Amino acid sequence: AAAVLAASRMRHPLEARTLARLAARYAGEGAGTVVGFGLSNDERRGTTSEFAAAFRIAARAGLSSVPHAGELLGADHVDVALEHLVPDRLGHGVRAVEDPAVLRRVVQEQVTLEVCPTSNVALGVYPTLADVPLRGLLEAGARVALGADDPLLFGHRLVAQYDSARQDHGLTDEQLAELARGSIRGSSAPVAVKAELLGAVDAWLGDRPVTG
Repeated sequence: AAAVLAASRMRHPLEARTLARLAARYAGEGAGTVVGFGLSNDERRGTTSEFAAAFRIAARAGLSSVPHAGELLGADHVDVALEHLVPDRLGHGVRAVEDPAVLRRVVQEQVTLEVCPTSNVALGVYPTLADVPLRGLLEAGARVALGADDPLLFGHRLVAQYDSARQDHGLTDEQLAELARGSIRGSSAPVAVKAELLGAVDAWLGDRPVTG
């Protein structure tokens, strides 16, 4: 499998630059290469703009920008991440929904939001799974990739997120399929792999009874 390397907000930004250079050395496509560079841990720690130089190093090597932002902090921090880290995917980003202008920017820049409902509830961002603004993001035209964040920590895997999308938000089979497509299109997988996976989603949908 390919890898994503992530710097930590709890370490000095200079260490992030060192890690970005290491990631750049092994940049490529497919198994055994590095395909993305991220920024993880508590987004309330550190100053996001100070990590911009590391992300520029990664971008010059062709790596996808995949930082975390917009879960424990609000839409204003999503905007900061968009400005300084130029993400292709944003870990969480769910709180972009709180500011229409920021959400429009997410949509216009085609940033994939890795929405992790179980994590949002476990960390107290929303009181219940039904309160996660999944439908609002989708209706705004955002590309959403459902994720489980850390299954060992939060106790639920990816299938549980799709179950919640159906049960708590009333999404149809077609809408669930579009979530899966968003995950694939927003990934760093090779083109041929994406095509194969998208075909599998279409095949799954074709096997389902029509839902209203």
